[in-house]
Amino acid sequence: MKTARQAARQRRRRSRLMLGATVAVTAAGVLAYLVMGLLPDRKEEAGPAAATPVATTQAKATTSPETSTPTPSGTPTATGSPSPTATATTAPARPSATGTPRSPRTASTTAASAGRIRPGTTYTGVATAYEAEDGDGACLFGPSPDLMIAAMNTTDYETSRACGAYVLVRAANGKSITVRITNECPLPCAPGQLDLSQEAFAKLADLKVGRIPITWQLLSPSTSDTISVRYKTGSSPYWCGIQAIGHRNPVARLEVRTGDGWRQLPRTEYNYFLSADGSGCGNSIRITDIYGERLTITGIALRPNVVQPTEVQFARH
Repeated sequence: MKTARQAARQRRRRSRLMLGATVAVTAAGVLAYLVMGLLPDRKEEAGPAAATPVATTQAKATTSPETSTPTPSGTPTATGSPSPTATATTAPARPSATGTPRSPRTASTTAASAGRIRPGTTYTGVATAYEAEDGDGACLFGPSPDLMIAAMNTTDYETSRACGAYVLVRAANGKSITVRITNECPLPCAPGQLDLSQEAFAKLADLKVGRIPITWQLLSPSTSDTISVRYKTGSSPYWCGIQAIGHRNPVARLEVRTGDGWRQLPRTEYNYFLSADGSGCGNSIRITDIYGERLTITGIALRPNVVQPTEVQFARH
């Protein structure tokens, strides 16, 4: 049997063992805590490692001119007309012209040159009829070789900008006809209205009808005719009026050559461009159409009321 002394000795030994184990466990825990504290945080590592930079680009807004001519939707009320241009070099006896190379024109440029009547736009109005007689009218072109002509309402006539324009007219019954603007239809002709020669109106409807709804649009027709130039009666080196005749496209501007360069002449409602002080009268002439084509014509003598051919024409569009 164990003596009391032996039992007490064993109890003290077990106590020491248990205390040592406890201290060892505690030390291990402290060590583990310290190790964990020294390691970098995993979430902090994951953040930058997982984040990939996203490229950011700032787009610079650039504007470039439009190259097509806009075509508005719908059918706006008719408005004004454009003007043509040409270039020529010829002997004084019979002027001839060579067109200058045409640069691309933006829509805004054509629109500004065209005035109220613009290419690619359909206009709505009514057609009436008048007795055209020999076809002469406010545009002062003189007698017309045919009577497929019309007078443009004052609003769209726009101080003669519509003179010489070719217009395709369509009636509600499906019939159509092409006419050339040679005259002005004063009030009460409304914007969009065309006063057709009786011969032209009869192609669309019976003259007894008197008034029909129409739509119309500007044309750049096929033609074998060439442009001619005429000085107004009374023109001299001190004052002159100049007119272009037979142009395919409406004329936007007319300029004359002076000692200081090209000078643009103002346009009258009777379709002449005037040099009130005679500047440029008898010199080279430059005409431009609504599409921006420019023709320079030389060799035109200062001969009042004489139609002088140039042998040039604007391009078809």
